Amino acid sequence: MITLSRTKAIDGDSSADYFPDTLRKRPSLLKRLLVATAVSSGATFVAGTVALAADGDFDAESAISSLAQATNLLWVIIGASLVIFMQAGFALVETGFCRAKHAAHVVATNFAIFGLGFIGFFFIGFPLAFGGFSYGAFGLNAPIGGPLVGSGEWVFLFKGGWALSGGGITPALLGFFLYMVAFMDTVATIPTGSMAERWKWGSFVVWGFFCGAVYYPLFAAWTWGGGWLSQTWSSMNLGAGYVDFAGSGVVHAVGGVAAFAGAKVIGARIGKFDKDGNPRAIPGHHIPMAMLGTFILLFGWFGFNAASTFAATDVQFATVATNTAIAGAFGAIVAMFWITKRTGKPDPGMMANGMLAGLVAITAPCAFVAPWAAAVIGCIAAILVIESVFFVEKKLKLDDPVGAISVHGVGGLFGTLCVGIFANGSYGAGWNLSDSEGVEGIIKGDWGQLGAQALGVAVIVVVIGGIAFTFFKLQDTISKKMGKGGIRSSEEDELMGLDLPEMGVYAYPEFVKN
Repeated sequence: MITLSRTKAIDGDSSADYFPDTLRKRPSLLKRLLVATAVSSGATFVAGTVALAADGDFDAESAISSLAQATNLLWVIIGASLVIFMQAGFALVETGFCRAKHAAHVVATNFAIFGLGFIGFFFIGFPLAFGGFSYGAFGLNAPIGGPLVGSGEWVFLFKGGWALSGGGITPALLGFFLYMVAFMDTVATIPTGSMAERWKWGSFVVWGFFCGAVYYPLFAAWTWGGGWLSQTWSSMNLGAGYVDFAGSGVVHAVGGVAAFAGAKVIGARIGKFDKDGNPRAIPGHHIPMAMLGTFILLFGWFGFNAASTFAATDVQFATVATNTAIAGAFGAIVAMFWITKRTGKPDPGMMANGMLAGLVAITAPCAFVAPWAAAVIGCIAAILVIESVFFVEKKLKLDDPVGAISVHGVGGLFGTLCVGIFANGSYGAGWNLSDSEGVEGIIKGDWGQLGAQALGVAVIVVVIGGIAFTFFKLQDTISKKMGKGGIRSSEEDELMGLDLPEMGVYAYPEFVKN
């Protein structure tokens, strides 16, 4: 059975860490404060009720611990809410970057993916990924299961079964599920951008279930769940094992390689490439919509990253939030200058993708790096995403209407490596239950951490990317053999626009669609 602790600092905190001397020297006042707080919150905390010692005296230490856990769980729920709201941002970005005649279809995929992935994760994916996870800071004191495939340092999947059996369900477990399901849905929605405007609805639905039940849980189990990649500090002597604070690799790169695989299998939109293979521009119908979506994503990203401390009592969330903003800001402005250098104009779409690339890249190292490093990461990510967009179109001949492959795939892989480059050792003691005093990259002389991150990148590209490609290829082949034409919409429907033939409604019935 595996029990994870992301930091050793919280569980051992005393009342001195929470309340000033004036309150600790006046126990009656402290007691009234804690009891009032208990009553206002329903008197029941994550770990139990307000405690009384055997002699009837008020147990302030126990009450403080319970209050801290309740506060931390609230922090997790707030973070989950912000990440779920990011679905609105993805919907606006992808719909704005696509043509009007497909708008209802594109926004509907972004809407439906939440429920599709959620259901797959609820019944199957969550126990497989996190059956061995526990974290006492918000009251998840014991795992819901144990190893299913593998053992010790080489666990590959977990078992839990909580959704069906009802056993072991606590508020802390449900709060953690809500947070993790929000991350899973981010993975699931990324290919809806790269495959937009030609993805058959029925085929998309199958992907949603598969991503929540199998695809995302695999890599999540190997890393955040306590599986073999997180334990390479012990099995391979690689730093603190694979470290990814909020998901540059576990979420964004995993979604990015799926976006790549899906775009490869489904093919380019009609008219995207001329007879010589040169790409043609297919402008999105609503750039302001896409820019608004980018701002919503920026807002939600503070839940994505900062709440990944899993504890409001861990004030490192302030560093995380600030580093997140720094990388996003530098990414947006460097992208503006870089695309102007390349094309002569400050393309709004590339500015948005530059900000998103900075946010994606800082997601893994945000808790472990200094502000100057966050700025550097954002700058490099912006340049990488622009050059990647050109490379994907001109060299690989892939059609990605929103740049999902470049933003999430390239940006995510880069951000994963950044932990092994820029981590300064100031945070992360005991990460992955290692003996590390802090996560350190090559700037601190630890090449082992870069090795752990590079191994994670290789697994994402080769193994996880291979699984995604196999899924889409098999789905396409089986559909064709069944006489359903594959995962791609018919040429007639694509030319007309997928809104009416696939969804039965137009997004803009009163306007000319193009």
